[in-house]
Amino acid sequence: MTKAERLEKEKSRLAEMRVYENRLYDQGCNFIAGTDEVGRGPLAGPVVAVAVILPRDFAILGIDDSKKLSAKKREELFVLIEENCIAYGVGVVPHDIIDEINILQAAKLAMTFAFEQLEPRPDHLLIDAMTLPQISCPQTGILQGDSKSVTIAAASILAKVIRDRMMLGYHEEYSCYAFDSNKGYGTKAHYDGIRENGLCPIHRKSFFKGLF
Repeated sequence: MTKAERLEKEKSRLAEMRVYENRLYDQGCNFIAGTDEVGRGPLAGPVVAVAVILPRDFAILGIDDSKKLSAKKREELFVLIEENCIAYGVGVVPHDIIDEINILQAAKLAMTFAFEQLEPRPDHLLIDAMTLPQISCPQTGILQGDSKSVTIAAASILAKVIRDRMMLGYHEEYSCYAFDSNKGYGTKAHYDGIRENGLCPIHRKSFFKGLF
């Protein structure tokens, strides 16, 4: 495939990821927000969500589900999204609140926090795989939304980069758990650190019930 053909293929993919947004624009919406969270699976650290509003003519190539992108590509896109978006908000729910209310409710709370920071207020909210009844805004839950909506994908990239940076900071305090490489997920190095040192202050204690 030639460079020109790859470019056209990428433009076509991005156009497919704008279907939900274009439908809402056609219905009269001016500001469409997308929200997504990262960090539901890790054993340590917070869950982080971002809500973002993109301009109607947003056309930065390479936007995709953050899990499909390299760390370098996410960092590059983070800068471009931040520079070109209309607004974005960040919601962070720490490990101790996750232990109190469970990870699903914590993820919803983080997305709510992120949404509440948006200005202007969105006309519609697109969410990955769920809806948030506590938010009084028309909304659409899209299964695998971070692969099907450019706005949700942008939110997922921002959230992933923000959380990864937080976990790098935690690595400076708790280096024995290899948070710099695993970001709190349950890798061998992480479990080795737990076996040798026990749990640290940012571990989600509810994820280890009966073990420690």
